Amino acid sequence: MIASVVIGSVIFGYAGWTIFRFIQKSKRGTCAACSVKGSCGTNCHEKS
Repeated sequence: MIASVVIGSVIFGYAGWTIFRFIQKSKRGTCAACSVKGSCGTNCHEKS
C-alpha cells in the first residue's frame, strides 16, 4: 500500500518536473529548446 503511494508520487513528481522544464524552455524560444544549440552554427543562440 505505502509502496504504491511512493511510486505514484514519484511518477507524478517527475511528470510535473518535465512539464515545468518544457514550459520554461518554450518561454525562451526555439533555440533554447534546440538539442544542438551549441553546435548548429546559427546566430539565434547569441543574445542580442
